[in-house]
Amino acid sequence: MADTVIDVPASAPEAPVETGPAHAIRIRGTAYPVVLPKLSDPRMVVAATTISLHVLGQLGLHFQVSVPQILAAMLTAFVLGVAITFRETKSFVWPGSALLTGSGIALILRVPDTPLHDHWTSHKWYVFAGVSVLALLIKQLVQYRGHPLFNPSNVALVLTFLVLGSSRVAPLDFWWAPLNGWMIAAYAIIVVGGTVVTRRMHLFAMTVTFWVAFSLGLSVVARSGHCITANWAFAPVCGSEFWRVVVTSPELFIFMYFMITDPKTVPTGRVGRVLFALLTAATCVLLMAPQTTEFGSKVALLGGLTLMCAIRPLLDRFFPVPGSAGDGLRRFAAQLTHNAEGRLSGARIARVAGATLVAVAASVGVLAVGRSASHAFAGDTEDVIGRVPHAINPATFPAITVEQGVLDWNHSIAGSGAQAVVLTLAENLELENQALLRNDPKILVAVDHGDRLDAMNLLLEEARTSGTTVVRRYRLDHVNVTLIVPFGRQDGLSLGLQSTGTLTRETYDSAGHLQRSTDEPFATTFVLRRATGGRWLNVAELPITSAS
Repeated sequence: MADTVIDVPASAPEAPVETGPAHAIRIRGTAYPVVLPKLSDPRMVVAATTISLHVLGQLGLHFQVSVPQILAAMLTAFVLGVAITFRETKSFVWPGSALLTGSGIALILRVPDTPLHDHWTSHKWYVFAGVSVLALLIKQLVQYRGHPLFNPSNVALVLTFLVLGSSRVAPLDFWWAPLNGWMIAAYAIIVVGGTVVTRRMHLFAMTVTFWVAFSLGLSVVARSGHCITANWAFAPVCGSEFWRVVVTSPELFIFMYFMITDPKTVPTGRVGRVLFALLTAATCVLLMAPQTTEFGSKVALLGGLTLMCAIRPLLDRFFPVPGSAGDGLRRFAAQLTHNAEGRLSGARIARVAGATLVAVAASVGVLAVGRSASHAFAGDTEDVIGRVPHAINPATFPAITVEQGVLDWNHSIAGSGAQAVVLTLAENLELENQALLRNDPKILVAVDHGDRLDAMNLLLEEARTSGTTVVRRYRLDHVNVTLIVPFGRQDGLSLGLQSTGTLTRETYDSAGHLQRSTDEPFATTFVLRRATGGRWLNVAELPITSAS
């Protein structure tokens, strides 16, 4: 999730002597040095990694970002990077760090209403350009000891997500695609590129420390039954599945390999970097624990690093002096509990005990918050449904077809799996009728969600006001199951059941007596999603032409 990662090796303005052999451009009689990139620069590895991911995203991973949007972020960063460096050095220097910032922003940032599968749309390109401008301005204006205080793309993305909100912008998903050849290639590129860079920069221990600490901390959240909704999932992602998806996410790998390891925005000492990674992991977990959406969880992950960078000037006072005798992991661990004579120090024991108590308290707090967040997905739907007759004769099942896109996403929705979904639809439709006839909104909550729930509650209110209840009974002749991407209030994948058959409208008076009944053909798309748990719920009804 964070390509902000791309700012890795050098956030400071590039000096000509560091980058490579200088050529010159003569303008109005004045020669200005031109400094080109060197292949030995670690930023070249990061650039190769991110550009490769952009290519995979366009060719096989179906990223919802276009080439013009990517170029808007990168070219804006390029121009600003050259201008800023020229102002400071009077040289034309290849803006390696700025380009990485722009590329990272384009890798992480998404505009939700970008047309799908349109590689060349320029839709809201200015959002990508604007975030690049914000990142580079913060890099120049907010500094600590002559270097950027924040990872530029990280802080710019976090501010953008918090200010604009999930309806206008979103981070890259935790889950990219099924584990096919494209995804295997993406993992290989991230892991190989990240390992090469972090080993060369002596930051690999920091990366491993973060992943281990984060995985352990998130396991506490997962054990609470914590759930989030996600654009790529039919149902809330809960418990161990939530943990597995996040800790193995390619976006998390990008974050830990390239973003938290920006050498200009982390402590310079070995001990300081490891402790910084531990604290960042803990902060990310604490921020993610109360989140119930993937958007919130991803912003929390990115925000954990932003907060840690903000307090780094304070933390540096407590870390061993870089390069000193105490700046070694083994020596530091020993010094936590022993004094210079090798004896236990009461003050240090108290510190360790206090830190342990804080860790235990934080774990309990995370568990409680995670469990509280998971309650948003709990319900008593089966108890409600069990009290209402809703039996459907499977012999009346229609012909069912399933589009390949559905099977690619979830191979279990085929054959008996598709029949089970259609059966649930038929039950839900009958239970909706029972809710209207019985004037019972609890039944609607058990089978409907989102737009559909709003629409059915409106019908229920109209029936109460008018004293006349109209129910709709559907005889399904054919159902084609399609995949529907998030729309409207739906924040996850849905199944579209394109249905045709006969609709019978029955009108009842306030005493429950049938007044009239009419038949007519119908063609509509019932949209189902496991929005709150195990049961497929009716979430919308769309024109059949809108569900492809």
